[in-house]
Amino acid sequence: MSLSLSRKASAVKPSSTLAITAKAKEMKGQGIDVVGFGAGEPDFNTPDNINKAAIQAINEGFTKYTPASGILELKEAICRKFKSFNNIDYKLNQIVISNGGKHSLTNIFEAILNPGDEVIIPAPYWLSYPEIVKLADGVPVYIRGEKEQGYKVNAEQIQAAITENTKALILNTPNNPTGMVYSKEELKAIADVAVKNDIYVVADEMYENLIYGSEEHVSIASLGEEIYKRTITCSGVAKSYAMTGWRIGYTGSSVEIAKLMGSVQSHQTSNPNSIAQKATVEALNGPQDTVEIMKEEFDKRRKYMYERVLNMPLISALEPTGAFYLFVDVSDVLKKEYKGEVIGTTEKLASILLDDYAVAVIPCGDFGFDDHIRLSYAISITQIEKGLDRIEKFVKSL
Repeated sequence: MSLSLSRKASAVKPSSTLAITAKAKEMKGQGIDVVGFGAGEPDFNTPDNINKAAIQAINEGFTKYTPASGILELKEAICRKFKSFNNIDYKLNQIVISNGGKHSLTNIFEAILNPGDEVIIPAPYWLSYPEIVKLADGVPVYIRGEKEQGYKVNAEQIQAAITENTKALILNTPNNPTGMVYSKEELKAIADVAVKNDIYVVADEMYENLIYGSEEHVSIASLGEEIYKRTITCSGVAKSYAMTGWRIGYTGSSVEIAKLMGSVQSHQTSNPNSIAQKATVEALNGPQDTVEIMKEEFDKRRKYMYERVLNMPLISALEPTGAFYLFVDVSDVLKKEYKGEVIGTTEKLASILLDDYAVAVIPCGDFGFDDHIRLSYAISITQIEKGLDRIEKFVKSL
């Protein structure tokens, strides 16, 4: 008898963003001056008031198990935030608090999918979506938001992809990796398709606070009773409050789905970290000025990075209006030769930039676009300037 391993687990692709980030860290450890554009987290410290709330929780002995789906005090804060910011009315029994956004998504698909159910995933997409769907025995179905469409998909494309096996659509706005934001009109049309075909919408709104210029964040669940019933709204504190390591995500959904998610979570992880829950109460209830300060700084970096890339040869980008990423079209670069060989792939391009120019970028093949890279502006303006100087030197040398 030979022991075998899980085919499902073996089929999971490791995260390319983590691999690039790990190699860049290794090089930095060797004393190499690497500029890392891979960051999926703010470079700011968690605000002091949030840290103090966590320390107080520890000092008061709030270090035991909590209810599996989260403490009442935090659920109340989340309900108030959903009402005031997202214009969605969720009750306490519709909220599930989890160990970060990925865990929320894992709970959702465990709760709604049966083997063979299809989930429509608009590309470009966050690279974890397909893997999370597959781990829950679902089947990813991809549709493309082309550059000419602002990397967004429309209602007609979604309708064309729906089959008798379609269970859900993932909708990510503001989007990772593109930084694009869906308008109210676009969301209304998508909501009509979801309601007409009776499918769920998994609305990933993790970057909801990071929107620039005249754009506004609209939650699809706020657009009427029928779409509200079919939407699971996901958010968290990682990006908006510089709390990536605290691991708190949360969802609002129907009572039935929330109950199933809470049940799944009770067996897989039990409660999210008790101390992080208390810190999140302060994040949501406390002063919001630090969110605005971070957003203003991101906006300055966004404008600078976009203008710089706009003026470089061979590469191009659309101006992002949310999150903290620039999605860069490098299709012309891939046709060029470097050291006698055609570059060919974004993986090869990322390798050249890291090895020869000490710049870490994210190749976006795993995001559904194999001729684009993602640059994060969640790093200091000094680092952005230095890194873009190196990228410019590279493209001008081709």
